[in-house]
Amino acid sequence: MSTLHTAAQHTPTVEARVTTDETRVVLTIEEAAHRLGIGRTTMYALVMSGEIRSVTIGRLRRVPARCLIEYIDNLLDAPNQLKSAA
Repeated sequence: MSTLHTAAQHTPTVEARVTTDETRVVLTIEEAAHRLGIGRTTMYALVMSGEIRSVTIGRLRRVPARCLIEYIDNLLDAPNQLKSAA
């Protein structure tokens, strides 16, 4: 008697995917964009402008996870560009 396996049995849980994504040292452009909650095109623009640092591994462009934190820290340290509502 054979046992049928469903796709759900082989799909990692949300918790497993989050843990794996959060522990990765380098991310693809798409993964980095997802982590910041921005679009892929915006992420490419930030990388190409140098606002977010990246590395090349072989022929692949990757964003070190710590560079995302560095980018956010730089945004927080920058003078507020919004004019007061007065």
